[in-house]
Parts: sequence; structure tokens; C-alpha cells
Amino acid sequence: MTSGACRGHDREQHQQSTRLHAMEENIDVTSHTEGLNGLSHERKPVEDITNGHSTYKPVINGVAIGHNGKDHTNGNAPFRSLPISALKQNGILQNLTTGGDKPSPTEEQEDADLEKARQEWEALDNIQPALTEDSNPTPLISFNEALQYFQTTDLGDLLKNIQPTIRRTGLAAIAHFLFGPPRLHRELLEERDLVFAIAQCPVDNSQTVHMRVLQTIHKRLIGTRLDCPRYGPHWENIGFQGSDPATDLRGTGFLGLMHTLYFVMDPETLPLARDIYKLSQHPTQNFPFCVMSINMTRIALQVLREEALSKECNRRQQVVGVLNEFYVATFLHIYQLWKTQQKTIADSGFVLKEVELFAKKNPKQMLRRLEVFLKERQAGGIPRGTSPDPQAQQPSPSLGGSRAGMGQGSRGKEMHFTGVCDLPPDMEGEARLI
Repeated sequence: MTSGACRGHDREQHQQSTRLHAMEENIDVTSHTEGLNGLSHERKPVEDITNGHSTYKPVINGVAIGHNGKDHTNGNAPFRSLPISALKQNGILQNLTTGGDKPSPTEEQEDADLEKARQEWEALDNIQPALTEDSNPTPLISFNEALQYFQTTDLGDLLKNIQPTIRRTGLAAIAHFLFGPPRLHRELLEERDLVFAIAQCPVDNSQTVHMRVLQTIHKRLIGTRLDCPRYGPHWENIGFQGSDPATDLRGTGFLGLMHTLYFVMDPETLPLARDIYKLSQHPTQNFPFCVMSINMTRIALQVLREEALSKECNRRQQVVGVLNEFYVATFLHIYQLWKTQQKTIADSGFVLKEVELFAKKNPKQMLRRLEVFLKERQAGGIPRGTSPDPQAQQPSPSLGGSRAGMGQGSRGKEMHFTGVCDLPPDMEGEARLI
């Protein structure tokens, strides 16, 4: 070994000896921990303790940091000399003290949020979706389908309570026999009795056909495919008086709904039904459409009961078809009168009474007017009696001109269009509202 190499080796041994001597004098314990930044943190306690306080200084990467110093190595805030327990409480060494396998509170909160979101998502399966056009609405029902239901249903209890004809005694019975309309043919009696039995039948929520009839009437008038709830203010929109249409069927029973169903389901009469419904929404000439329709059914029933339709029924060998057309003819008559003479709800009592009297005396004329009206409309013309100009129309013969209506103005205002009732035997020929 050369002298230069020997001298270098001696210097190296001397430096190592010096470093070891310094470490023995100044350092008792050196602890290494891995900081949050991945840097090595060295804490070197000093042996001197003054007034019971340690004077050691933390060392980061070989650089001692004083109590008031700043760490310029990474821009972080300085570490103060705190006990491990204090660091635990402040969360600085949370990951180290709790262990790597245990989730932090932040992770636990995230897991809880994820679990809550999963439960809410699964709960969506139990929520009923809102009804849309793509849902499966109740199918419309035709008049014939609804009639077939009643034809195949046992109505024996209802048939016991019907009154298909007027009970006349004494001279009235003799006069009717000699000069009155012909009696209904025997083969038509069962069909006639069925009509009056339906008029005694109430609405039954448990019967699917009953509910379909209500839904069909609402859909055809409003022009929607969606079902509506059984109860609610939406029934007032089509002219019932409250949230339950069944309460307006006094005196007509389910026949009141059957006639309205016929009106809105027959392709020839549907445009007229919508015209009348539109007038019922007029700002000043408004009236409850469905309640008015029930009144038309009541009038048609009364005309049938007085046998004023027997001749036409015998000629056509049917009762239901004739009664349906007479109902529409009566509705057409009051619509033309109401529109051309600017009638309002205050005139309803007087108007209904006069229309009923006219219908009983002129059933054939009523049916003929309906026939002409539908033909003219089908041909594309403007049917007579539907002009928007009141001056273009002649007064209705049933009222004796507008003067008669004005003469009953005060009387009409005293009557309220709030419902219909069946006529007792001693009140025949008079339309009453309750």
C-alpha cells in the first residue's frame, strides 16, 4: 500500500471515529417515522431538560426545525413538538395509529352514502310511476257492449220496482184507451222493462263495466286517453255537480250514464255532443253538461212512460234505439234554444219545463228534426238552428218566442240547476229541479 493510500485510509477511520463519538455524546435515541408526505422524520431529543420541558427539535431529512421555524423543504406548515396522543386527537397520525386495514371516518361516511343511495335506488321499484300516454288505460266501452252487460245480468229485484206506464183511472183511462197512442207490442215489453230496470240501477264501483262507462264518458268529452280517479273535482269539469257522479243520477239511475255514453260513442252524434259541451263552458251561457244530459234522459223516460213513443217503437220494432235517438233529439232541441236565445243558468228551470211539454206533444217532430240535422251536418252544411247569430234564428215554437222567456225571467232566476229527481205520480207533466 502506498503512503498516499495509507494516509487516506487513516483520515477515513478518524472521521468515522469522530462521528461515532459525537453520536454517543449528543444522541441517546433516534426514532424514524414515515411522514404523511412520504419523507423521513427524525426526532432527536436533547438530554438537557429545563424546568421539566423537553428541548428536542424535530429533524426532517436531516434539517432541524425550531419551534417557531418554518419548513421550506416542501412548503407545508411547521410541525410542532407535540405528544403522540395529541397528534392522534388532531387526526394527523390517524392512518398510522388506526392501522391500514381500518377505514377512516371519511371512507366510512362515503360507504354509508353509497349504501343509502343503493337503498333509495332499490326503493324506486316500489314507487308507482305516474300515468302517461304509454301506460295501459282502461279500454273504451261501446254502448252495445254496456247494454249486453245489463241484458245478461240478473235485474229481477230492480224489475219489481219499475213503473213502465202511467197509472190512469176513471175517465182518464177511458180517454187514453179511445184516443191515446197505441199500446206497445207485446214482444217489446221485455225490452221496455229492461230500460226502466237500468234506470233503477245505481253505480257500482265493483263492476268493471260501470267504471269503464264513466271513464269513457270523461275521455271522449275531454279528449284524452288517460284514466281519471273515481272521485275528484275533475268530474265537475264535464258537468257533474261534485266529486262523485253517482250522486247526480237520482231518477235516471245508470240509464243517465248509458245515454251519455251513446251520445259520445256514436260517430254521428259525437260532434254534436262536443258542440253542446263547448257551449256548456261558455262564459255567460254555461251550464253543467252531464246534469243537463241526465235531465234529457229523465224527459225521454217520461215520454216513454206516457206511451208517446209506442207508435215509433212498434214501427221500428225496438225500444232502446228509439229512446236513444229521442234523448239526442231532446238534447239537440234544448241546445239550439239555449244558444240562439242566449239562455243562461237562471233560465234552466223554465226551459226544462217547456222542453218537456213540447217533447211529449211532438215526439215524431223531435225525431224528424234530429234526422234532418244529422243529414245536413254529414253533407258538410251548417244545420239549421246552429247559427252563432241569434238574430238569424226564429224563436223556438216550444217557448212561444223570446217574449215568453222574458216573461218568466224572474221565475227562472229563483230556480237553481242543482240536480234532478224522479217525478212522483201526482207531478206528471211538470219538470222539477231540486
